[in-house]
Amino acid sequence: MATQLTGIGTKKAPASTEPPVVVPKDRLALTERAAHKIAQLAEKEEKVGQLLRVGIQGGGCSGLSYTFSFTPAPDARDRVFEGYGAKIVVDPKSLLYLGGSVLEWQESLMRSGFVLKNPNEVKSCSCGESFTV
Repeated sequence: MATQLTGIGTKKAPASTEPPVVVPKDRLALTERAAHKIAQLAEKEEKVGQLLRVGIQGGGCSGLSYTFSFTPAPDARDRVFEGYGAKIVVDPKSLLYLGGSVLEWQESLMRSGFVLKNPNEVKSCSCGESFTV
């Protein structure tokens, strides 16, 4: 009788039983973990009460890069989204590329930071810093 090995790399991770989050194309969503991190960073940077601006800019090996910064108030045409007590703001042009996305906070041995699960991405670079739609 053969012994079954268990441990690192020997068992498949169980498939997720949760359905994927579907966000309307004209909105952004954020996870509870991302909201918590927004609050932590705002406090650390002395920007409590400000909104996290999520946007895009040209650049990177795949053409577009995500941007994140704090802003005291939205501009007149910005869209504001709220979840778990945190507010994020997006300009109309960026929303064309980011609509339907979920903002998450991820930590790993290699890096930590905000990650957008963007259904509009066609391709992204291996470093995860830029994307193409």
